[in-house]
Amino acid sequence: MQDLDTIKKAAIEASKIALSYSDKNFKTWDKDAGAGPVTEVDIEIDNFLRTFLLKCEPEYGWLSEETEDNTARLGKSKVFIVDPIDGTRSFIAGDKTWAHSIAVAEKGKPIAAVVYLPRMDLLYTAEIGNGAFLNGEKITVSEVCDLMDAKILAKKSVFEKENWKNGQSNILRQRYRPSLAYRLALVAEGSFDAMITLGKSWEWDICAGHLLVTEAGGSVTTSHGSDINYNSSTGSSQGIIAGNAIVREAISAQLNL
Repeated sequence: MQDLDTIKKAAIEASKIALSYSDKNFKTWDKDAGAGPVTEVDIEIDNFLRTFLLKCEPEYGWLSEETEDNTARLGKSKVFIVDPIDGTRSFIAGDKTWAHSIAVAEKGKPIAAVVYLPRMDLLYTAEIGNGAFLNGEKITVSEVCDLMDAKILAKKSVFEKENWKNGQSNILRQRYRPSLAYRLALVAEGSFDAMITLGKSWEWDICAGHLLVTEAGGSVTTSHGSDINYNSSTGSSQGIIAGNAIVREAISAQLNL
């Protein structure tokens, strides 16, 4: 419970920084190699979280989107895995669907998680063995069994014919949300039945949401159907499929990967 309390407090404090920029201009720039935009707010929150969390738990490792990575974390049994603002483009645009995503992983598995969308007053939390919650109320994944009835979160490119064994999927109800952490949270709460990414998925985008889904009774794998091991040397996995077990397995069976 201590880890969850710590990261929940950190997320709430981080939101105060983010929201303080609501009526301010802030600097933005593009990262190298087409890695997307970043703002001075991302960096300020990253600095705050790193200082706060490592002061609380100095023996933990650190992996964050906005901190230059190093190999020191690989020797740690526990590590903070953080995205200061997941959905930076939404944050820049003044939209609501961005999140603070913070997790603790131990020996490769997430054990505590927070996904917080302060603009929407949505605080998702999970702790291994103790369930997943939205604003203190327990949540569970959906019970939809037929893929044709399922609502799936994914980019349009996922549904290109070359990605599916029969040249097309049986998925008829397709939607998208920019924050990957929020997509996973929506699956955990049962508003959507599954989510899919096929390209590289960074651990800071998915670790917290992964635990939300599994603690809500769902299943999470790479797009190739393998388990995800966090605090890896690459800091990423090859895609992700998350949902209730029946729908996730149906998606995996149809993918042409």
